[in-house]
This record gives sequence, C-alpha cells and structure tokens, in this order.
Amino acid sequence: MSTAELKQGGALPELKVTPDRYLTVRYAGASGDFNPIHTDEEFARAAGNPSVFGHGMLTAAFVGKCVTDYVGAENLRRFKVRFATRVWPGDSITCKGKVTKKYEHNGEKRIDGEVLALNQKGEVAVSGTFSAALPTRN
Repeated sequence: MSTAELKQGGALPELKVTPDRYLTVRYAGASGDFNPIHTDEEFARAAGNPSVFGHGMLTAAFVGKCVTDYVGAENLRRFKVRFATRVWPGDSITCKGKVTKKYEHNGEKRIDGEVLALNQKGEVAVSGTFSAALPTRN
C-alpha cells in the first residue's frame, strides 16, 4: 500500500479474535497481573460476576495489533484507549478503525485514527485513538 492510498475516512483491516480462558491465563503470566477475578471461577462468582473475564489491557492489545498491523509498530507515535465493557471467555471480538486525519508534523507525514473493539452483540469493549507516521511501502 502506498501512502497515497491512506485517505481520511479509510478503513483499517479488521482483526477478529475469540479470547478464551487459556489466553487470559497466558496474558496474566506475561503481564504479571494475577488478579484472580480473571482466572479463578469461584473468586469471580463470589465477586458477583457470572464468570471470569479478560483483562482490559488484553483487549487493548487486540486493538493495538489492529493498528500496528496496518502502520507497523515502529511508526506508532501515540495510542490511547478507553475501556467500556468486559470481555468474557468465548466472546467474538472484532477490532476495526479508520483514518480521521492525514497531515504533516515536524516534517513527518502522519495519520490520526480511531479504533474500536466490538463484541458479538455490537457493544464497544474498548475505544481508542492513535497517531502514526505514514509507513514507507513499495
């Protein structure tokens, strides 16, 4: 894709993920966040939840991957997210986004964009924004 193809309003390719309990436990190990509400069914139920649920930062990572798959991690300049609802084991998550602005900053060509992680009900789990340098592609 050439930088000329990146247009305001252009869509990022969607990323689809179905997190399960195994992925949540792996994320707990990688992040060091061993809060039992994410991995211990009894604990989660005692806290008033129907089940364990995924870490918000894991869902944010899915959205981040949607962005970096598009622009490349080395080009990401800013990434900001807001958590809206929990993600439960087996939810179908669709991450998508769009370019909202194309501009130049300190001599660097950039884009700004918006991203979302939606569950199978269409509910927003995570929303966010990003800025990225335009990737050089042939």
